[in-house]
Amino acid sequence: MGLNSPAAAAVLLRRRFLFLTILAVAVFLVLLGRLWYLQVIRAEDYQALSERNRVRYVPIEPPRGPVFDRHGELLVENRPAFGVSVLRNEVSFPEPLLQRLSTLLGISLEELKRRWEAGRRLPRYQPLPLATDIGRDAMEQIQENSLALPGVLIEVQPVRSYTHGAMAAHTFGYVGEISEKDLAGGKFEGYRSGDTVGKIGLEKHLEPYLRGTSGERRVEVDARGRELRQLKALEPVPGKKIYLTLDTALQEVAEGAFGDKAGAAVVLDVNSGEVLALVSRPGFDPALFSGGISVQRWSELVKNPLRPLQNRAIQGQYPPGSTFKIVTALAALQAGAASSGTTVDCSGSFAYGDREFRCWKKEGHGKTDLRKALRESCDVWFYEVALDLGIDRLAQMAFDLGLGQTNELPLDGERKGLIPTREWKRRNYGTSWYNGETVIAAIGQGYVLTTPLQLAVMTAAVANGGTVLRPQLLLRVEDLDGATLYEGKPEVKRILDFAPGVLPPVRRGLEAVVNDYGGTGAAARIDGIRVAGKTGTAQVIKRKEDNAVVIDDPYRFRDHALFVAYAPAERPQIAVAVVVDHGGHGGSSAAPIARAIMNQYFGLAPPLTQPVAEAPAAG
Repeated sequence: MGLNSPAAAAVLLRRRFLFLTILAVAVFLVLLGRLWYLQVIRAEDYQALSERNRVRYVPIEPPRGPVFDRHGELLVENRPAFGVSVLRNEVSFPEPLLQRLSTLLGISLEELKRRWEAGRRLPRYQPLPLATDIGRDAMEQIQENSLALPGVLIEVQPVRSYTHGAMAAHTFGYVGEISEKDLAGGKFEGYRSGDTVGKIGLEKHLEPYLRGTSGERRVEVDARGRELRQLKALEPVPGKKIYLTLDTALQEVAEGAFGDKAGAAVVLDVNSGEVLALVSRPGFDPALFSGGISVQRWSELVKNPLRPLQNRAIQGQYPPGSTFKIVTALAALQAGAASSGTTVDCSGSFAYGDREFRCWKKEGHGKTDLRKALRESCDVWFYEVALDLGIDRLAQMAFDLGLGQTNELPLDGERKGLIPTREWKRRNYGTSWYNGETVIAAIGQGYVLTTPLQLAVMTAAVANGGTVLRPQLLLRVEDLDGATLYEGKPEVKRILDFAPGVLPPVRRGLEAVVNDYGGTGAAARIDGIRVAGKTGTAQVIKRKEDNAVVIDDPYRFRDHALFVAYAPAERPQIAVAVVVDHGGHGGSSAAPIARAIMNQYFGLAPPLTQPVAEAPAAG
């Protein structure tokens, strides 16, 4: 049978058909196996991949915890506000969009561009906040122009609200968007780009309490990343409730008493160390930072010559002036360099070597003992006893009373001040200490620097009999159910062991400052409450410089005014320290502020007229 016969052709055809059938079955089996592998073996992997392409997880930032004062009055909360966000994945050309929003929102185009660029680190499908707390008019205009504003959303956003405006702004601090540096530092585990975080003050230092637990929205999106529907939501858990030691009414009175003056005031409970008021003037509105402060606003704050961002209560370093005479008196009596009966004849100046150190009262105070020296703030008495005392024993008493050291409040940038010693000068200047420098240090001038908080700590220690307490600002922390997570307790730094005849005569002298005829602190006198205190006037420049140069800025070269006090003198409850920047004399400028504070604390109506000091206001 030949190859071209019909029978041979049929056999060949059958073989080819069989081969093709086997090949088709093999291909089908391979495809079926691959399909089985994909749909069974790798089902979970591809389902997850599909889920990632179809589902987005949008974080929900938790509401920050509220802050209350010691009586439960709400000080810091979160309030709902309209905000404008944009979905960048729906915007092809951002420039025209930002120009329209600039016109509608009244925000500069440069500022909106800056916020757009800052948001590039966020996922494109995550709403990028461009404006917070917009007005209703702006919201309505955006809604009316929605067709020309692709990707623009109006959202209800929580905004940090400070219920008393700028009150205690330096204590609360402010919040802002977390920086890339913070995220990279590892300290903020669990935070994402765009999250709000405390930047300074209590908002920063109590972040672990104030920050709650983040939630999450699970949403379905289309191929362009646009949200179609919400699949599931995990609600965030708000932050903890913070209770401070502050007394709102006292804080408001203390701040109001400054008027337009710059300065600081601190009020402490002398038995617990609790901070009842912490004032720094001028202040700022912390709400400016909640939605991202503009470059212009920030520049205005930074360039303001009165430095409103500085917390003068803990960062301001001032010569204590004659308030430091409390330290000198205690040190001299404790060391035996003087007694309450030590008498000095003050003629208005004190000669030492080839130098003459003047008393503030040119005609002098005459024969002066400790009580009179404190009451009338006689410089010469302290000049003379300081020479027998020496700088190192004076410095040790200052350290013991809490000066020259920080107090570890949960706030930023607390300064140590400066209490000089012989070793300090040798180390920093490479020269010896001179006795003339001791004379100046004895009245709180020269190298000596203190903060208002330190002066309050010192005064509280004198008031309570020698116990130096660490100031407390955090009263307690509660969870959402009211369970106490933290409760502040008095913390003793040290107890001073004064000899029997040391503290009582100094305290009697401080009572005389306010209550006796000729006392420099008469402006702090309160009917029915016996106040003890000490005035201070701190020179900003040396007198010879004052006379040698033409001063074109009289405010900047004016003396600082200080006053420290405690009351009631017989059973002290509070200590007050007041510093008025360039306020002149402590008795006329700072003492009335202290009196207003104490009137409020003791529930007394402020007097209609100021008490008139029987002696010139001096420090």
